[in-house]
Amino acid sequence: MIRTDELRGIIAKNGKSQRDVATAIGVTEKTFYLKMKKGVFGSDEIEKMIDFLQIENPVDIFFAKQ
Repeated sequence: MIRTDELRGIIAKNGKSQRDVATAIGVTEKTFYLKMKKGVFGSDEIEKMIDFLQIENPVDIFFAKQ
């Protein structure tokens, strides 16, 4: 399960919007919002977000245990 609260914080910290991230990973804004709501992204999308947002510790966000 993805820690969407942490991901939102990183998006804001980078001065980006969720629309910017959606474009960067190649999905529509609506699809991105739905994925954030479910907390589920594909591995290719995760990889693109890590690069786009320059996330240093992706395991803490994308592979968090409930």
